[in-house]
Amino acid sequence: MVAAPHILVVDDDQEIRKLLARYLGEQGFRVSVAGSRREFSERVATEKLDLVILDVLLPDGSGLDLCKQLRQHQPHLPVILVTALKEDVDRIIGLELGADDYVGKPFNPRELLARVRSVLRRAGNPAAAPQPGRAVFRFTGFTADVMTRSVSDATGRAIDLTGAEFELLRVFLDRPGRILSRDQLLDLTQGREAGPFDRSIDVLVSRLRRKLGGANEEVLFKTVRNGGYQLAVRVERADA
Repeated sequence: MVAAPHILVVDDDQEIRKLLARYLGEQGFRVSVAGSRREFSERVATEKLDLVILDVLLPDGSGLDLCKQLRQHQPHLPVILVTALKEDVDRIIGLELGADDYVGKPFNPRELLARVRSVLRRAGNPAAAPQPGRAVFRFTGFTADVMTRSVSDATGRAIDLTGAEFELLRVFLDRPGRILSRDQLLDLTQGREAGPFDRSIDVLVSRLRRKLGGANEEVLFKTVRNGGYQLAVRVERADA
């Protein structure tokens, strides 16, 4: 039997911690809570976690700093940032630091639940969705394995991608040569529409270019004016 995903809720508001712990627990998740940076560090060091819901503003530190810290030490642990609606800069910085998604305050718990399930699916958590079938993609010297959610270069060196980055790459690999708008990419990866100032797809594409493109970053992912993005290389797929 697959264990229920373990979620850490980090927020200095006690009522929000209680609400989310109760609500997510009723949905079948195991939930731990932390109200400060110190408690967060203790939980991360002593508990095996599957996802962190992290408030940007904490009484003894910045959630953005904690997100950066997590990416350095546990790069595959998914993070959903919680920000005030006006904090667009914090959202963008958080995504650049490696956050997998964000939700703005005030939020509906059902919306957060949908984000949690989506991020866990993208991270390949077996309790969130069935394991995908075996598919291996090869492109410009890289190999992407869907089952293991891993990417390696021509020398066999592993390329460290977050869950959100891998999911976006998978969308492009399934549709090589197609021009995909930001709205399409958001819908295919996160099941939501873009807001008027939503730059999350732009940030993720930029990160993929940096990690996979090198000197050929503009050739790998082409920006199409008023259109979106296109994976502009040949892709070979093998199914087992």
